[in-house]
Amino acid sequence: MAEEAAVDYTLNNPDTLTKYKTAAQISHKVLEAVTGWCIEDEKILSICERGDKLLAEEVAKVYKGKKISKGISHPTTVSPSSYVTPYTPLSTDAEEAPTSLKANEAVKIQLGAQIDGFGTIVCDTIIVPGGKNKDDKLVGREADVLLATHYANELLLRLMIPPGLLASGTEEEKKKAASAKPVTQSKMTQLLEKVVKSYGCNLVEGTTSWLFERNEIEGKKKIVLAPSTEGGKGEGVPEIGDVWGVEMGVSLGTGKIKTLENRPTLHRRTTITYQLKRPSSRQILSEIVKKFGTFPFSLRQLDDERAAKVGVVECVRSNVLRQYEVVADKDSAPVARVLTTIAITKNGLVRLAAPPAPDESKYKTDKKITDEEILKILEQPTARSTGAKSKNKKKKKKAAKKPAEEEDEETSEDE
Repeated sequence: MAEEAAVDYTLNNPDTLTKYKTAAQISHKVLEAVTGWCIEDEKILSICERGDKLLAEEVAKVYKGKKISKGISHPTTVSPSSYVTPYTPLSTDAEEAPTSLKANEAVKIQLGAQIDGFGTIVCDTIIVPGGKNKDDKLVGREADVLLATHYANELLLRLMIPPGLLASGTEEEKKKAASAKPVTQSKMTQLLEKVVKSYGCNLVEGTTSWLFERNEIEGKKKIVLAPSTEGGKGEGVPEIGDVWGVEMGVSLGTGKIKTLENRPTLHRRTTITYQLKRPSSRQILSEIVKKFGTFPFSLRQLDDERAAKVGVVECVRSNVLRQYEVVADKDSAPVARVLTTIAITKNGLVRLAAPPAPDESKYKTDKKITDEEILKILEQPTARSTGAKSKNKKKKKKAAKKPAEEEDEETSEDE
């Protein structure tokens, strides 16, 4: 036990980054597969079940024979157009089980894998093919919301880089850059609102990014964008050595949210201990601890779905489990959301698990970013080149076009 306590689980240990990257590779592979399954009239439940099956199969292929925990860090969820939070219906809910995808709706796919408690989660938004978008061309408001989300996410990632980390110039200039204060969360919201409003969109209120730690996806730090009047204040600033789950939510409506009446099917174990009274509750909790640890799970992943629906009631009431309410846009407007798992190293940001960058040749919109301050920030790199590879030499960027995709994975070579 003493030997295990001495293990360094920070990014200073190269093994930690390797495990994160292994989990990310699995997440990317399954995200690509699930994206291909999202077609018109396909049932969301079926997609989620297939996604989890593939996650489990891919996780089983790595670290064979090693005495470490591994599994799903976030179950496969597929959220319909106006839904903000991850959604995954149950086969035993007669009303929601048949829910299927509609052509041209904005669908959010979220999932993740974990190795030794190091979890990566990724979320991407796609437009279900069909109708006016059937030729893989995105036009009008669908193009607007996806581009707004992409650029807002790119901007947020750059705003999270610690001051002076990637500064160049003389030692005096570098020192001056490093002494600057981190961007405040209110300033982040202000700048991000400029981006999304360029496309006629709004930030989703309360969009939250969390510090990731071993066996923990809601750490001590968080960034809350467009906080609601009820609160939701952010805490802490990004620093070298941090791993974050960075979320961006954008709405074609006002961005205000509402809680739906749908049954919450996503849960996560808390650190609170409580002597449960019901045998069914104790049995369910025991299964949860064994299978998922403290990572999110869906009730459909438990052995007996009907028993699970009953057993979690006391667990939630006693705060042993946290349930995730189903939240949607207040005006039922389409919402796009992405989530990127990043590591902050001495060389900048490493995008561990990230949604694919959009192919802008397939987007048709008359809107673009014109704010000079925003464009200047978007031109900045997110990582320092380490010289490991230089295959990514891009042609000159145009205003408000996709920022260069840095070889983020190479920034870890010297860590």
